[in-house]
Amino acid sequence: MDMKLLKNAIIKFASGLVLVGIMLFLPAGTMNYSNGWLFILLLFVPMFLLGGWLWIRNPELLEKRLNTNENESEQKKVVSLSLILFIVGFIVSALDYRFQLTYLPLWVTIFGSVLLLVSYGLYAEVMRENTYLSRTVEIQENQKVIDTGLYGIVRHPMYFATTLLFLSFPLVLGSGIGFVIFLAQPFLVVKRIRNEEEVLEKGLEGYADYKKKVKYRLIPFIW
Repeated sequence: MDMKLLKNAIIKFASGLVLVGIMLFLPAGTMNYSNGWLFILLLFVPMFLLGGWLWIRNPELLEKRLNTNENESEQKKVVSLSLILFIVGFIVSALDYRFQLTYLPLWVTIFGSVLLLVSYGLYAEVMRENTYLSRTVEIQENQKVIDTGLYGIVRHPMYFATTLLFLSFPLVLGSGIGFVIFLAQPFLVVKRIRNEEEVLEKGLEGYADYKKKVKYRLIPFIW
């Protein structure tokens, strides 16, 4: 077992938990933010379980997922914008709760919670199917095109899962304003996909043929 990798994973997990807590509860002005606690539970428990599974079954993939250092300049811009969106969306959602600016009924929160868990399930399935799934855009040694499972439906099932995941966040937090902000995420994903496909088509053998086989990039029958 790679204890150094485990330590790194725990540090990143704990840091993320603390930062999300600060972004939610500080602007909310209270620790009695039930939607905030629900969100943390739904986000970090599956994350902890998935991270533990990867550490035991596929530590190489876990290490790739922990690496966020992009080499492509276009991807660096997308990652930076996504981070800003993430921070602003959380803070505004918490402020929305504090000042009661918008109201979402309970069924929306329940729907958002189910959507978050489904998204995480898809996220885990994609990682099971594709062991080359780095968080950065790169061509890895001996990398092959994956065209089965979810990859036989759309070319970027991970981005499909993460888009649903991001859109579920404000619904769980009960913020209409937050949802409007997070609607920018799909546009950032489209920008990331366009650049990533250029890199893959140039450097990954068989990717051009895969694009012909699987027509849709992100959403079946749409794009």
